[in-house]
Amino acid sequence: MKKLDATSKKYVFLSDRIYKIMNALKETFKDALGKTNVTFLRSYIDAISWDSRLIGIKGPRGVGKTTLLLQYIKTHLKDQLGQTLYVSLDNVYFYKNTILDLATIFYKSGGKHLFLDEVHKYPRWAVEIKNIYDMYPDLRVVFTGSSMLEILNAQADLSRRVMIYHMQGLSYREYLCIKLQKDLPTYSLSDILSNHENITMDLSALFSPLQHFDAYLSSGYYPFFLENDSDYLQRLRQVIELILEIELPNLRNVSVRSVFQLKQLMSILADSVPFTPNISKLSGILSINRETLVNYLYYLKEAGLARPVHQYSSHISKLQKPDKLLLDNTNIQYALSLSDANTGTLRETFFANQLSAKHQVHLSDYADYLIDNKYHFEIGGANKTKKQIKGQSDAYVVKDQIVHGHSNVVPLWLFGFLY
Repeated sequence: MKKLDATSKKYVFLSDRIYKIMNALKETFKDALGKTNVTFLRSYIDAISWDSRLIGIKGPRGVGKTTLLLQYIKTHLKDQLGQTLYVSLDNVYFYKNTILDLATIFYKSGGKHLFLDEVHKYPRWAVEIKNIYDMYPDLRVVFTGSSMLEILNAQADLSRRVMIYHMQGLSYREYLCIKLQKDLPTYSLSDILSNHENITMDLSALFSPLQHFDAYLSSGYYPFFLENDSDYLQRLRQVIELILEIELPNLRNVSVRSVFQLKQLMSILADSVPFTPNISKLSGILSINRETLVNYLYYLKEAGLARPVHQYSSHISKLQKPDKLLLDNTNIQYALSLSDANTGTLRETFFANQLSAKHQVHLSDYADYLIDNKYHFEIGGANKTKKQIKGQSDAYVVKDQIVHGHSNVVPLWLFGFLY
């Protein structure tokens, strides 16, 4: 039997090591896939052009990006699992190995579909993904990352190569689909405005629209409500802590002192009604200058924690003072508020959040909100009048606590069916 020289022995050792590593990664992937439930698939799956060579999915922590990837693999690539690999970038493999190394080994072993989860946890993700894109034109790569992930200003500009999608939490419709185990339709904004009376009749025959609305507002926006309802708000507080204490320092170089100030700011927002921020007063409370405060507000928006709203303008800069401040979604208000959540704040936050998935949200000159620089909406309770929009075109009253509307009065809950 021919003896192997030193070089051949080294090659055999490396091949054996690589084989074992790939097997370990594939086992982790298969284990995650086996635990993935596909009873309900979010509408985002159909909105993504999965045939693109390079896809990026951004979104705040906790909105279900990982589940989306695994559900897509399980439902669309089940016959190609041998050519598919999912890895999370917080895997210990990447302590000593690169994304490019992994892609090279995977591609040369016949791989075609590579899914990279949480790329913001890997320092050189942009450069290496660009290299993968350029070196392996037959390899399709999908990656997910924080909502703060920078594509244009990253170390390697991927903007000309990648299809970017932004993902947010569950809509009221999606929450009901899961909770009631029903397949409920989505409606466009124009459908709702022109045909809401017929739509609410159809939907109310399938379920009671207001029965689950309060539960959604308090604990239905993030998919992890499925795991344990009882500790939902505590888990959400932990998610917020991780964003403030880990993601912001890592992705925006926020200092330890700044983290404390951001927590103070979040607490102030949670216990405030929607308000026009007094930047000077807030700066004094937080002991920071104006520019720093406006930066903080922008960071909170990027992180999916707050929603600064502006009057309509063709150009809004990141350093522009917002005209109104809301939290990103109603669940955050419940998680952080030291008192009972303000009803008016909940209504406006729900409306702005659900509309923002597909539409531009600004402040109106005579109502509460201007959508797509066309439609004006005044938000209120069941007794809200049309006084503020009287005589105005493309203007609507959005009422809480009603199941059906009439003419230009639309139920608030129905805007949860836009996605």
